[in-house]
Amino acid sequence: MFKTFQRTLLLNYVLGSSIAVFGVGGLFIFQTLELSPSEMMILFSIMVVSGSIMAALELSMYRRHVAPVRAACLNEVPSRAMLQQAFDQTSRFPVLTVKRIMGPHLFGLSIPAMTLSAVAIQRGWVDLPYRMIGLAALGAVLIAILHALIELFLTYRSVEPMLLHLQKQNEQLNEQPLHTTYHSLSVRTKLLFSMLVIGTFPIMLFMLASGVQLSNIDQVDAYWGWAALILVVIVCVATFSSVLLYDSIKRPLGALTAGVAAIDAGTLQPIANPYSDEFGRLVTGFNHMVENVTRREAENEQLLNSLFVLFAATLDARDSYTAGHSERVAAYSVELAKALGLPSHQIELLRKSALLHDIGKIGVRDDVLLKEDRLTDEEFAQIQQHPTIGIHILNQITLPDSLQPILAGVRSHHERIDGRGYPDGLAGEMIPLFGRIMAIADAYDAMTSDRPYRQGMPPDKALSILESGRGTQWDAAFVDVFVQLRREAISA
Repeated sequence: MFKTFQRTLLLNYVLGSSIAVFGVGGLFIFQTLELSPSEMMILFSIMVVSGSIMAALELSMYRRHVAPVRAACLNEVPSRAMLQQAFDQTSRFPVLTVKRIMGPHLFGLSIPAMTLSAVAIQRGWVDLPYRMIGLAALGAVLIAILHALIELFLTYRSVEPMLLHLQKQNEQLNEQPLHTTYHSLSVRTKLLFSMLVIGTFPIMLFMLASGVQLSNIDQVDAYWGWAALILVVIVCVATFSSVLLYDSIKRPLGALTAGVAAIDAGTLQPIANPYSDEFGRLVTGFNHMVENVTRREAENEQLLNSLFVLFAATLDARDSYTAGHSERVAAYSVELAKALGLPSHQIELLRKSALLHDIGKIGVRDDVLLKEDRLTDEEFAQIQQHPTIGIHILNQITLPDSLQPILAGVRSHHERIDGRGYPDGLAGEMIPLFGRIMAIADAYDAMTSDRPYRQGMPPDKALSILESGRGTQWDAAFVDVFVQLRREAISA
């Protein structure tokens, strides 16, 4: 991977140098100036010597820049610190490339070239005025800026495979993912830099070439005053255009960012799409994703609810005398929770918990569970194990975090406020909220339902028993609310 990375960077360097230095720079020198064949050969030799110095300086700087990446890639078992350093350095490579071009590239090329050109003019090898050296220096700055822009965007493409490689290598060795600590150039900075170069480079190069051509005309000073004014106007227009271009990109990107943030917050909301360009298609794709996820969530929720009802029906089918008990307990629990003002997501979790509150009875023997006579102490002790058996069963299916609250109700719906319940002997508000609510609903349905050995109680008698146990067996405030709800329902 490291060899591929270096090879890609080398190809980028050759391409950028060919276009900027030898392409545009060579054309500027050899087509703008009137030179004899010997003068062209001398200037070409100067370019070769200066280019060699530039390459040597840039190679030295490149080796320092790439050292952390090489160390991580060539080490068979790199440490996390080594991978993190390589990841950060790779993320910085586009900007480091610009620094190499504007540093050793620019000065390693221009200073030797200017010095050698001055010597050639002084010796009479080239018939040019000395002011041409200053114009050449300005041209070198323009060429370096163009080269930097080309290499910047080429390098952004080149570092992506290396960043993915480092992330993958880290995943195999470490649990903690890699996150760059380096803040890359913003889209706004890239656009502004690009528009300034693209908008002004051709004009500046043309004005510079024209200045060279007009260097022998008496009105050359007036020309440079005019050229400077034109350049200021062009820079202002290019800057304003880049700001407008960035704004046209920022608005749809901002909408997409807000949409993703809403998904992170648990809200699936389509984005308004007034765009007709590529961003319009991207927003349309995002909205299709939201629709599909919403539909899938609804289907999954429906399937999950069906499974909870199926579990409850399976348990109730084992004992025909208690058929429908779990669903009635769920309905009573939801009714009480709504009256207590619980939020809707908690009420739904409570409903699921109530549907499964007796699932542990699957683990109780038939001769005990279905016994029609009074239970012995040993048999009742077996019945008392059903909350913990239920928790054990539900733990086998690894409930997601969003459903973990239902376990509290399954385990604690037989706890008592005075601490004499089971399985944990919790008291007061130490009993989970779901357990305190379901205990009332469960007791009421058990008292009002028919059994083989007795008829169900009248609702009024069951409610009176609840009232007599308020504050000892059941939560007093919850009993008061439940009794009021049931009596209103009976009288209606």
